[in-house]
Amino acid sequence: MAEMRTLLWDVGGVILSNAWGAESRKRAIQKYSLAEEEFNERHELVDSEFEEGRLTLDEYLDWVVFYCRRDFSREDFREFMFRESEVKPEALAVLASLARSGRFRMATLNNESRELNLYRIERFHLRDYFQDFFSSCYLGLRKPRREIYRRALEITQTPPDECVFIDDRKLNVECAQLLGMQTIHFQSVEQLRRDLARIGVEA
Repeated sequence: MAEMRTLLWDVGGVILSNAWGAESRKRAIQKYSLAEEEFNERHELVDSEFEEGRLTLDEYLDWVVFYCRRDFSREDFREFMFRESEVKPEALAVLASLARSGRFRMATLNNESRELNLYRIERFHLRDYFQDFFSSCYLGLRKPRREIYRRALEITQTPPDECVFIDDRKLNVECAQLLGMQTIHFQSVEQLRRDLARIGVEA
């Protein structure tokens, strides 16, 4: 087995909660008494543009929430979206240990909208752990499209078999495998440590 050089990490669902996932949207619907079917339909129509950086957060909110008069403010809803982000301490500890070792190039490979992505980088000090941020909002591509994985490999100049991709979604992992990358389908921190050790990456 080749020696691992680069570790690509999904963020939401691995080291942090999802930025604006289904559970957060469900809580927003309940908190703000939104019409669930209409909210979800409007979200789905613009989600790809939002996460690929072609739609700002305010433009997203114009379409999904503030297309009609509301009894709450845009600022309040934005703050709710940001507060939904929480750290997963045990997974972050594994990440921090690997970053401190200096043995690997560390990068994110994640689907996130621009404003939420930047907020999470700054709020959780992710620049302390990662050299590169291959986020969908910067690359204009989302997982599981093959091109986003290729782009990360090309920019880091890493052969696929010397790169580990970690993600909590099975489909994203399967697509990385098709390109010859080492992969870990994240399910728990204990399992992550075992799978890393199996490919020579000691956390």
